[in-house]
Amino acid sequence: MADEVAVRSLENFTHDFTSLWKRVAEKRCEKNKFAATTLKKFIGASCKGIIFYGDTKEGQDFFVLSLRDGIPEVQISKANMLVSVKGGPKLNDGAWHKLELRSEGKYVVVEINNKVELVVGMESDQTEDVLTGKIRLALGGMLVDQKWLLHPFNPELDACVRAGNWLNLSSLWDVEPSWKPSPCFLEIKKGSYFPGSGLALFNTSDLPGMEAEEKGITIEVYGSWRGTLLSLQSLNFQYILREDRALTVELKKESGSSNTAESTKLTLTLLKHSLVLNGETVLKNKSIDLFSSWMEGMSLAFGGVPGETEDSTNARHLQGCLERILIQGQDIDLDQAVFKHVSISSHSCPAKAVNELTDS
Repeated sequence: MADEVAVRSLENFTHDFTSLWKRVAEKRCEKNKFAATTLKKFIGASCKGIIFYGDTKEGQDFFVLSLRDGIPEVQISKANMLVSVKGGPKLNDGAWHKLELRSEGKYVVVEINNKVELVVGMESDQTEDVLTGKIRLALGGMLVDQKWLLHPFNPELDACVRAGNWLNLSSLWDVEPSWKPSPCFLEIKKGSYFPGSGLALFNTSDLPGMEAEEKGITIEVYGSWRGTLLSLQSLNFQYILREDRALTVELKKESGSSNTAESTKLTLTLLKHSLVLNGETVLKNKSIDLFSSWMEGMSLAFGGVPGETEDSTNARHLQGCLERILIQGQDIDLDQAVFKHVSISSHSCPAKAVNELTDS
C-alpha cells in the first residue's frame, strides 16, 4: 500500500498564490496509486496556471493539473509518452470551488464540486504496475522545466487556495524564499481591484482602434472608486481623470430584473481634436490629432499617472473596484498591460469593496 502520512490541515490557510512557485513535499510510495488530493476551497476570477504537480523518478514521470483560460487541464508524462486533456467548466467566475485529483488504477480523475469532469487513461507496455521510490509534490509550480510539457504555458498560479488535503501530508512545506503570502478576499466579485498604490499601463497601439471617425474611440468604465481613474499622455499631450470623492458607476441590470434602474456608465470618447466625457467636451485642441497619436502609441494608464510615486505630492492612485473596462466595446484584461503594479488584482474585487469605499 502507499505510504500513509498524518494529516496536515490547511484550514485558515488562505493565500493568494499569484506568481508562486512552491515545492510542497517528497514522500515515498510503493504503488502506482495515490490518495485523494483535494483543494477544499479554491477561488479565482482569473484562474490560470498550475494548481498541482507531482512526479516520480526525479521528474521523469509527472502529472500536472492546471487551468488554461479558467478551464481544467491535465498533462501526464509517463514512459516517454505525453498526454494532454482539457475540459470541464470554467472556474474563473469568482466563486469558491472544490477540486479533487485522484488515481483509479490506470486512470486519473478530476472531480469539480463533487462531479467528475475529466478522466484521463494511459497504458503502455513500458509502464510499471508497481511504482517504488518517492513522489514529489508542488503547489502553484513545477519541479521540472515546462519545456517537457506537451502544451507549454505560463505555470504561475493566479488564484487563491483556502484549504486542502495533499495526500494527507503533515511534513513541512519547502517554500521558495522569494515568495510572500498575500491575503485573499473570502467573498469576491468580478472586476479589477486597485488598493490605492499603483497603476496598470497600456500602449494604445496594442488596443482596439478607430472604426469610424465620427464615432471616435470610446473608453467605458463601470465600478466604484476614488482617486485617479485613468491618464492618457504622449510627448505633447496629457489628460488625467481624477475623482477626489467616491464615485460609483453601476453595471446595467439584466433585462427582466426587478431593479429597472437606468444604466449608468463613465464614457470617455476620443475624437480627432477633442475629448468628450459623458457627453461633455472636456478638451479641445486643433493642434492635436488624437487618432494618429492613438495608433502610433500613447500611454494609457488605469489607476494613476506614469512617473508619479506613492510619495509624490499629487499622487492619488486609484482605490476601488473597476468592475468592467471596455475600449471600443471590447473587454480589457489588465494582465495584458505592459506594466501592472503587483498590488492590483486583475480579475477579482472584494465583494464589500463598494460599501467600504462609499462609507469611508
